[in-house]
Amino acid sequence: MKIEQVPWADPAARALRARQRAEIAEMYGTPDSEPGVAPSAADIAVFLVLSDHDGTAVACGGLRELDAETGEVKRMYVAPAQRGSGAAGQVLRALEDWARARGWTALRLETGDRQPAAVRFYTRSGYRPIPPFGPYAGTTTSRCFERPL
Repeated sequence: MKIEQVPWADPAARALRARQRAEIAEMYGTPDSEPGVAPSAADIAVFLVLSDHDGTAVACGGLRELDAETGEVKRMYVAPAQRGSGAAGQVLRALEDWARARGWTALRLETGDRQPAAVRFYTRSGYRPIPPFGPYAGTTTSRCFERPL
Protein backbone atom coordinates (compact mmCIF):
# COMPACT_ATOMS: atom_id res chain seq x y z
CA MET A 1 0.00 0.00 0.00
CA LYS A 2 1.13 3.53 -0.75
CA ILE A 3 0.26 6.77 1.07
CA GLU A 4 0.42 10.07 -0.80
CA GLN A 5 -0.23 13.65 0.18
CA VAL A 6 -2.76 15.01 -2.30
CA PRO A 7 -4.59 18.29 -2.85
CA TRP A 8 -8.07 18.55 -1.34
CA ALA A 9 -9.55 18.59 -4.85
CA ASP A 10 -7.77 15.40 -5.96
CA PRO A 11 -10.36 13.15 -7.68
CA ALA A 12 -9.57 10.09 -5.54
CA ALA A 13 -9.74 12.19 -2.37
CA ARG A 14 -13.08 13.68 -3.43
CA ALA A 15 -14.48 10.22 -4.19
CA LEU A 16 -13.42 8.79 -0.83
CA ARG A 17 -14.82 11.79 1.06
CA ALA A 18 -18.11 11.47 -0.83
CA ARG A 19 -18.35 7.81 0.18
CA GLN A 20 -17.57 8.72 3.79
CA ARG A 21 -20.26 11.40 3.87
CA ALA A 22 -22.80 9.04 2.26
CA GLU A 23 -22.14 6.41 4.95
CA ILE A 24 -22.48 9.01 7.70
CA ALA A 25 -25.70 10.38 6.18
CA GLU A 26 -27.20 6.90 6.09
CA MET A 27 -26.04 6.15 9.63
CA TYR A 28 -27.53 9.34 11.11
CA GLY A 29 -30.48 9.73 8.74
CA THR A 30 -29.47 13.21 7.61
CA PRO A 31 -27.13 14.54 4.92
CA ASP A 32 -25.71 17.15 7.32
CA SER A 33 -24.80 15.66 10.68
CA GLU A 34 -21.51 17.51 11.14
CA PRO A 35 -21.44 20.22 13.82
CA GLY A 36 -19.41 23.25 12.86
CA VAL A 37 -17.78 24.15 9.59
CA ALA A 38 -17.09 21.29 7.21
CA PRO A 39 -13.43 20.92 6.22
CA SER A 40 -12.30 22.47 2.96
CA ALA A 41 -9.21 23.20 0.91
CA ALA A 42 -8.93 26.50 2.78
CA ASP A 43 -8.52 24.91 6.22
CA ILE A 44 -7.06 21.42 5.74
CA ALA A 45 -3.32 21.48 6.37
CA VAL A 46 -2.69 18.06 4.84
CA PHE A 47 -4.77 15.36 3.16
CA LEU A 48 -3.53 11.82 2.60
CA VAL A 49 -4.82 9.03 0.37
CA LEU A 50 -3.78 5.41 0.72
CA SER A 51 -3.86 3.27 -2.42
CA ASP A 52 -3.73 -0.51 -2.63
CA HIS A 53 -1.28 -2.58 -4.69
CA ASP A 54 -3.14 -1.86 -7.96
CA GLY A 55 -3.37 1.90 -7.35
CA THR A 56 -6.99 2.01 -6.19
CA ALA A 57 -7.57 4.65 -3.50
CA VAL A 58 -8.96 2.84 -0.45
CA ALA A 59 -8.48 5.15 2.55
CA CYS A 60 -7.98 8.78 3.41
CA GLY A 61 -7.64 11.30 6.20
CA GLY A 62 -6.69 14.90 6.79
CA LEU A 63 -5.69 17.37 9.45
CA ARG A 64 -7.10 20.78 10.28
CA GLU A 65 -4.98 23.14 12.36
CA LEU A 66 -6.73 24.14 15.60
CA ASP A 67 -3.86 26.21 16.99
CA ALA A 68 -0.06 26.33 16.73
CA GLU A 69 0.30 23.06 18.66
CA THR A 70 -2.89 21.11 17.97
CA GLY A 71 -4.53 19.57 14.94
CA GLU A 72 -7.87 17.90 14.32
CA VAL A 73 -8.24 14.65 12.38
CA LYS A 74 -10.85 15.09 9.64
CA ARG A 75 -12.46 12.83 7.04
CA MET A 76 -10.84 9.55 8.08
CA TYR A 77 -12.33 6.87 5.87
CA VAL A 78 -11.57 3.33 4.75
CA ALA A 79 -13.50 1.62 1.96
CA PRO A 80 -15.60 -1.22 3.42
CA ALA A 81 -13.69 -3.96 1.56
CA GLN A 82 -10.43 -2.76 3.15
CA ARG A 83 -11.65 -2.48 6.75
CA GLY A 84 -9.62 -4.67 9.07
CA SER A 85 -6.62 -4.53 6.72
CA GLY A 86 -4.63 -1.99 8.75
CA ALA A 87 -5.31 0.80 6.24
CA ALA A 88 -6.83 3.13 8.86
CA GLY A 89 -3.84 2.67 11.14
CA GLN A 90 -1.44 3.44 8.30
CA VAL A 91 -3.25 6.67 7.45
CA LEU A 92 -3.53 7.73 11.10
CA ARG A 93 0.16 7.05 11.77
CA ALA A 94 1.14 9.04 8.68
CA LEU A 95 -1.04 11.94 9.84
CA GLU A 96 0.54 11.79 13.30
CA ASP A 97 4.04 11.76 11.77
CA TRP A 98 3.15 14.78 9.63
CA ALA A 99 1.80 16.61 12.70
CA ARG A 100 4.91 15.84 14.76
CA ALA A 101 7.15 17.12 11.95
CA ARG A 102 5.12 20.34 11.96
CA GLY A 103 5.71 20.70 15.73
CA TRP A 104 2.20 19.90 16.84
CA THR A 105 2.00 18.27 20.25
CA ALA A 106 -1.52 16.81 20.15
CA LEU A 107 -4.25 15.67 17.81
CA ARG A 108 -7.96 15.83 18.55
CA LEU A 109 -10.92 14.34 16.77
CA GLU A 110 -14.66 13.95 16.88
CA THR A 111 -16.70 10.93 15.95
CA GLY A 112 -20.34 10.16 16.49
CA ASP A 113 -22.24 8.15 19.02
CA ARG A 114 -23.39 5.74 16.28
CA GLN A 115 -19.83 4.85 15.31
CA PRO A 116 -18.63 2.28 17.88
CA ALA A 117 -16.04 0.85 15.47
CA ALA A 118 -14.45 4.30 15.14
CA VAL A 119 -14.44 4.73 18.93
CA ARG A 120 -12.71 1.34 19.32
CA PHE A 121 -10.17 2.17 16.61
CA TYR A 122 -9.21 5.53 18.09
CA THR A 123 -9.07 4.14 21.63
CA ARG A 124 -6.79 1.29 20.48
CA SER A 125 -4.67 3.91 18.70
CA GLY A 126 -3.99 5.77 21.95
CA TYR A 127 -6.67 8.44 21.81
CA ARG A 128 -8.45 9.20 25.07
CA PRO A 129 -11.92 10.68 25.59
CA ILE A 130 -12.07 14.42 26.22
CA PRO A 131 -15.02 16.79 26.69
CA PRO A 132 -16.48 18.01 23.41
CA PHE A 133 -14.38 20.90 22.09
CA GLY A 134 -15.01 23.80 19.72
CA PRO A 135 -18.11 23.31 17.57
CA TYR A 136 -18.83 19.96 19.24
CA ALA A 137 -19.38 21.48 22.70
CA GLY A 138 -22.95 20.84 23.74
CA THR A 139 -23.55 18.27 21.00
CA THR A 140 -24.94 15.11 22.58
CA THR A 141 -24.03 12.87 19.64
CA SER A 142 -20.32 13.83 19.54
CA ARG A 143 -17.58 11.71 21.04
CA CYS A 144 -14.30 13.61 21.22
CA PHE A 145 -10.79 12.26 21.71
CA GLU A 146 -7.22 13.52 22.00
CA ARG A 147 -3.75 12.03 21.81
CA PRO A 148 -0.53 13.72 22.84
CA LEU A 149 2.12 13.26 20.16
